[in-house]
Amino acid sequence: MKNILILFTVILFISLETKTSQAQISASLSIRVAPPELPVYTQPMCPGDGYMWTPGYWAYGPDGYYWVPGVWVYPPNSGLLWTPCYWGYSGGYYGWNAGYWGPHIGFYGGVNYGYGYGGVGFGGGRWEGGSFRYNTAVMNVNTTVVHNTYVDRTVINTTVSRTSFNGPGGISARPTASEQVAMHDRHVAPTAAQTSHQVNASKDRNQLASVNHGRPSTVAMNSVNGTRFNSAGHSSNSTSATHSNSEATGATQHSSSNAKPAAIRKSETPTANPRPASPAPSERPAKNERPAEQEHTNAPQHANPSPQHINPPRQQRAPQPHASPRPSPGQPSRKN
Repeated sequence: MKNILILFTVILFISLETKTSQAQISASLSIRVAPPELPVYTQPMCPGDGYMWTPGYWAYGPDGYYWVPGVWVYPPNSGLLWTPCYWGYSGGYYGWNAGYWGPHIGFYGGVNYGYGYGGVGFGGGRWEGGSFRYNTAVMNVNTTVVHNTYVDRTVINTTVSRTSFNGPGGISARPTASEQVAMHDRHVAPTAAQTSHQVNASKDRNQLASVNHGRPSTVAMNSVNGTRFNSAGHSSNSTSATHSNSEATGATQHSSSNAKPAAIRKSETPTANPRPASPAPSERPAKNERPAEQEHTNAPQHANPSPQHINPPRQQRAPQPHASPRPSPGQPSRKN
């Protein structure tokens, strides 16, 4: 009888603990405030062949919504496409739907993220023979560096919408037949580089909507831990100390997590932009060593102080007495 009473007590304790944990999880996912509108921005140029564009989005943390910049990344394997994440609304709460890699594009709430993601499907490019071809009608690609390109303007969505969530008061789209089929495909989770990219954004207080009022200073990046760009497409690498610390943390994962997948690693990593900037002296590898990742070479030129701003010492004039003798007729006068 005593043993039965002890067993009943243990079962009751475990049951109460389980209910408490479930209540905490539900509370942490119960968001009653809608995410801000999507910021308008210019897509950075594709760093090179093999990169895929992942649009920016509003994520949620302990301090509220924060903007995760759009970024060029390598897919985990060839043949995979990225279905973006999106916010949905149900039962009075906003719920998060994570993005994923798969052979087809699934449902992403009908959100018009731009640059090929017009709300349904993806028009930014396609896989052909193990190589990804870019649609330069919607993708910012340097065709002198990347040659796997084509032009298809029929995929451009002219309907302008900055709404960032699906549901009442937002977008009323529902999954199409092809999107429903894609939802049952084998999905691959975001890469380690994508995860560290979001972690870095969560640590930068300038990305918080409560700080930037829906207008983040960094809206896009040309690669994970790469150059940061503002809405006008200009480099904006003047960051807060918090972000600098987060980049130092993410840099240790970058060399391995953002490497090219084996199926795509057919040639040397191409140069990123037509005008690559020189790395800082502390980042330059030794003569016989190769950098861990090509993306680290994309630091903006103004990150290091230019030597032109250092004023050279002024030349001192020779001392002149108050009463200098006149030069002789055969000797030219001295000019100061």
